[in-house]
Amino acid sequence: MKKRIAILFGGQSTEHEVSRVSAASVLRNIDTAKYDLYPIGITKSGEWFEYKGSIDKIENGEWEKDEFYKNPKGQDVLFNKEVDVVFPVLHGLYGEDGTIQGMCKIIGIPCVGPGVLSSSVCMDKVYTKYVLQCFNIKQADYVVVNLGEYKNNQEEIIKTIEEKLGYAVFIKPSNSGSSVGITKAHDRKELVEGLAEALKYDRKVLVEKSINAREVEVAVLGNDLPKAAVPGEIVPAKEFYDYEAKYENAASKLLIPADLTQEKLEEVRNTAIKVYSALDCAGMARVDFLVDKDSLDIYLNEVNTIPGFTKISMYPKLWEASNKGYTKLIDELIDFAIERNNA
Repeated sequence: MKKRIAILFGGQSTEHEVSRVSAASVLRNIDTAKYDLYPIGITKSGEWFEYKGSIDKIENGEWEKDEFYKNPKGQDVLFNKEVDVVFPVLHGLYGEDGTIQGMCKIIGIPCVGPGVLSSSVCMDKVYTKYVLQCFNIKQADYVVVNLGEYKNNQEEIIKTIEEKLGYAVFIKPSNSGSSVGITKAHDRKELVEGLAEALKYDRKVLVEKSINAREVEVAVLGNDLPKAAVPGEIVPAKEFYDYEAKYENAASKLLIPADLTQEKLEEVRNTAIKVYSALDCAGMARVDFLVDKDSLDIYLNEVNTIPGFTKISMYPKLWEASNKGYTKLIDELIDFAIERNNA
C-alpha cells in the first residue's frame, strides 16, 4: 500500500518563492510508485490549498490562479489525518522554525526534518550560538543587538560593536533565512544602515566579526546515528553569499568536494555531525562553516533544518556526490520521519 505524503510549499516567509522551486524539485523526483502525493500550497497571506495541478505552475507561482485544481480546505488533509507523513518544503519563518513541526506533533503525523525544539533553536542564529558555546564549537566573535535597547542606546551599542569586533562585520536578522536582510559593514555608516535593514526583519540582530574565510557546507542525514556527505564549497559571485548570489547569479560556483585536504574534509564532516547532534537535529540539516583561509580553523556559520532542494541547491548535490541520488534521499527522509515519530 502506498504511503500518503503531504508536500507543503510556499508559506508566509521571505523565502516563499524559493520554497515553491524546492517543492517542485521534490515533486519531480519523489517515487510516485511508492507514494500518493498531496501538494499543499500556503499563500503569503496564510491561506492553505490542496493543489492537484501542474508542477510547473507551483514553480512559477501560477498555481494560485489555477482555481480548477485548488481545494480550499488544504488544512483538512492534515487535521483529518488523510496523510501518513508531512514533508514541509517551507524555508524560513512559519515552516522551518518549529511552528509546522509543533502542529504535526499535536495532530500526530510524522514530519520530515528536525522537531520543534531543534527547528526553533536552529532558526534563531543567536540561540544557535548560545547552545553551541556549551559544546565548544568554534564561532566568530559576536554582539547581539535588541531593538528596544538599540532605540534607547544607539551610540553606546555602536561603540560596543566597534570596540569588540572592529570592521568588517556581518549584520544578520536572528530569525531569517537565505541571507535575507544580511549586510556587510566596513565602517560606521554601513553598520548603522545594516542594523536598520536587519531590524526590519527581526527585533533581534546578530553582528559577527568578519572572517577571511571560505564557505563550506555539509549535508547531514539521519536520526540517532547521523551521517555526513562529502563537504562542498561555495565560491560566491559577490563579496558574500547573499540571496542574489544564491538564487539569481549564475556566476556563483559550487565545488564538490571542497578544495581541502582529506584530513580537513574529515574534520569538517565530524564537526558537522557534532553540531547536528548537539542541536538534537533529526532527519536532515545542512551545517554551514567558515574555514579561515590562512589558519584553516573551522568556524560554525549556521544550521539550516530545511535546506534548499532546488536543482542548484547544495544539500541534494552533496548527497548525489556521496552516491545517494535525489529519489533515494527523499525515501530516507520519509523513513527517518516515521522512525522518529515512533520512537
